[in-house]
Amino acid sequence: MHKDTPYDVIIIGSGPGGYTAAIYASRGNLKTLEFTGSEPGGQLMITSEIENFPGFRDGIQGPELMKQMEEQAKKFGTQIIHALAEKVDFTKKILEIVSEGKTYYAKTCIISTGARAQWLGIVSEIRLKGRGISACATCDGFFFKNKDIIVVGGGDTAMEEALYLTKFVQSIKILVRKDASRASAIMQKRANENPKIEFLFNTEVKEFLGKDKLEGVKIINNKTNEIKDVKIEGAFIAIGHKPNTEIFQGQIELDLNGYIVRKIHSQTSDERVFVAGDVHDHRYRQAVTAAGYGCEAAIDALKYLDERKEL
Repeated sequence: MHKDTPYDVIIIGSGPGGYTAAIYASRGNLKTLEFTGSEPGGQLMITSEIENFPGFRDGIQGPELMKQMEEQAKKFGTQIIHALAEKVDFTKKILEIVSEGKTYYAKTCIISTGARAQWLGIVSEIRLKGRGISACATCDGFFFKNKDIIVVGGGDTAMEEALYLTKFVQSIKILVRKDASRASAIMQKRANENPKIEFLFNTEVKEFLGKDKLEGVKIINNKTNEIKDVKIEGAFIAIGHKPNTEIFQGQIELDLNGYIVRKIHSQTSDERVFVAGDVHDHRYRQAVTAAGYGCEAAIDALKYLDERKEL
């Protein structure tokens, strides 16, 4: 769209945050464009069964939920482009977003680019992701009732994941790469006092075992070089998340970990730019909270434009 007739809002990113923002924005009669990114639907595209999203009594597959959300956004008039936003310029009067060499213009922008779990990066992990390997205890813990599992990580995130999982599983081995956990004292104390949890220090994953589903793990002691196989049915990787904010550096305020800083409600340090979902939310990281933030961002963008009589 030409600079003289910009979109009312351009949404960068999809997933439940981006799609919900698109539904509310386009239903609010805003001229809306959404870039879904290279993986339309985000993290939920690699999530099999979702049982905690309201409205689906028997659960729903992640890709199917994202497909329905996208179709709903289209129904109300959202223009969807399955491409990455590669560059932004928020310094000008009209916001500029570049994708595949073409510049798009907008009065407001909603960022919903999410955050990606950091993985170990071994081949067997990629193959068994979603088949016993997860990066979200609150999403998938229910599926591991009475099973033996591992949690990989040594920080507060790993302790939180492990403690949450004790509600469901039979036993947990926490694999810590170093000779001590870097988690806070209170979190270490809670984990140490839980009878279901055992720590394995100086321990790393060499390979995940299993063809169609996770059946075990080959671990190595990085001090003694001892290698052994451990039978497990679940593995949770808890070594952190990284927000997808590279293109926004120098454009809006980010915190020390790269997450977008919210100012007033969903507004960022640029009053025309709003944010929704895991790209700012490092606490909850749930599909339903991301959707709520998407609703908030669209309503805030609509209010911003309405108050300035730009509609």
